[in-house]
Amino acid sequence: MRRRLTWAITLVAVASVTLFALPLAAFVGRTYRDEELLRLERDAIAATRRIDVTPGGGDPVELPQSGDRLAVYGVDGRRIIGVGPLTADAVTARALRADRPVDAEVRGRFVAAVPLVAREQVQGVLRASRTTAAVNRRVHRAWLALAGLAIVVVLLAVGAAVAVARRFSRPLESLAGAASRLGDGGAAAGVPASGIEEVDAVAEAMRVTGERLDALITRERAFSADASHQLRTPLAALRIELEAMELEQPGTDELARALVQVDRLQQTIETLLAVARDDPRDGGAADLREALEQARAVWEPLLAADGRALLMSVDASDPVAAASPRVVREILSVLLTNAAEHGAGTVTITVRDLAGWYAVDVADEGPGVEAPDTLFDRRRASVDGHGIGLALARSLADAERGRLLLSREAPAPVFTLMLPAATL
Repeated sequence: MRRRLTWAITLVAVASVTLFALPLAAFVGRTYRDEELLRLERDAIAATRRIDVTPGGGDPVELPQSGDRLAVYGVDGRRIIGVGPLTADAVTARALRADRPVDAEVRGRFVAAVPLVAREQVQGVLRASRTTAAVNRRVHRAWLALAGLAIVVVLLAVGAAVAVARRFSRPLESLAGAASRLGDGGAAAGVPASGIEEVDAVAEAMRVTGERLDALITRERAFSADASHQLRTPLAALRIELEAMELEQPGTDELARALVQVDRLQQTIETLLAVARDDPRDGGAADLREALEQARAVWEPLLAADGRALLMSVDASDPVAAASPRVVREILSVLLTNAAEHGAGTVTITVRDLAGWYAVDVADEGPGVEAPDTLFDRRRASVDGHGIGLALARSLADAERGRLLLSREAPAPVFTLMLPAATL
């Protein structure tokens, strides 16, 4: 914005100065020339008083001393004496016909023709001419002065444009910083008043919004802390009961599987609460090959119990994603749970390298997905309980700057988890 505003004001200043300076320069040039012609005409009129062209006089016509070129022409248009054309030119002929002084600029010289009157009759014409060089120098000096003044005005306009652009852009930059802090979870307070009513109104609205969001986040974090205590207590009690039962009945497969599910549930709760509270991530780099092996250890026996197979393939040399390992494990757990409960046949997990991103595809051989438009909608859980896990998985992926999507609907649906590659 600062650059655009500076350029806009500068261009307006240049256009204004140009539209003003060019006509002024033409007017100055025309004025200097008209003044010089008028001065030449006055000098020529003064010179006619010292020229005697009385008819019948015995003395020859004499010209006074002058720095101009003077010539006397008779009524027949022929030159009698002086320096000039042999016959009367257009300016001289017009003075003879009009019986009054005439001036003009002819081929780089100023020319003035003044009738010579004797005994109340025109007896000839005095033609005076001088070079335009002196006037041209004056005009050029005036034009240079105007150009210098125009440059000074444009430079002042540029300085004013920079100051105005900074004056208007600085409050907006402060607002952008406040919006960035607000987006990162900070408060939007601390934006100084700019004196610009509209900008200050936006700043005040952001401050109020920041306070409301801060209060909302505080309540959500307090709820998360309370929920964690409320959930951990019954889980701990359930674990104690199961472990006590395992001591009484050692070697029972059902109790072992129940303890595994309790561990998984506890890990899920810890992961969701950590993401909800925006706790620091554990490492920030997930080895996808290791995550798949951990998923295989948990889900291969569960799927085999239903007569289904779990296949995995990694089409990448070193698949390390910029994401929390436990979040990745949780998303894979949700996708595999979805495939186990709502899919059919073999479940296949594939890791693909997409140049800066990794794609983790989870597919099964089921008939397809119903209502894919609302598949990731949390509100769907209130109807059939099917979408809540996928909605949470998508939220977890978004929290890790990734993306979870349904890349193929039917048949054999495929869910794809997109994660940015870690910078090693």
